[in-house]
Amino acid sequence: MAEAKLGDRVKVHYRGSLKDGTEFDSSFDGDPLEFTLGEGMVIPGFENAIIGMTDGETKTVSISPDEGYGPYSDELIAVVQRSILPADLEPVVGMQLEAKGEDGTVTVVTITEVADDTVTLDANHELAGEELVFEIQLVEAIAG
Repeated sequence: MAEAKLGDRVKVHYRGSLKDGTEFDSSFDGDPLEFTLGEGMVIPGFENAIIGMTDGETKTVSISPDEGYGPYSDELIAVVQRSILPADLEPVVGMQLEAKGEDGTVTVVTITEVADDTVTLDANHELAGEELVFEIQLVEAIAG
């Protein structure tokens, strides 16, 4: 049986959870995730875990923040004046917004605090700093 390698198109089912067992995502109730190994479409630790698997194989892996969504960074927290938000927007803790940088890049930020004159925005990925556990089932690897 051939092993999955860089350049292969793969179809996988997965179940992602935090170290404490809290599930945050799963494909088992739907279609498998499909992508090409080596294109950077998924986090590095997830992609690396698939390399070497064979069709039908299932494994469970732990992925550190460095191989996942990165460490949590206080530098990605910003307190901004409410006046810079659209006038018709009523900010609520947990709301996600798109912030456009000077270079045109778009970043998703989450409102973590709302005060009278300011809003605190967090640009960290919601899973930043977390050790992740994935159950991965390789459904099919198609040679690239």
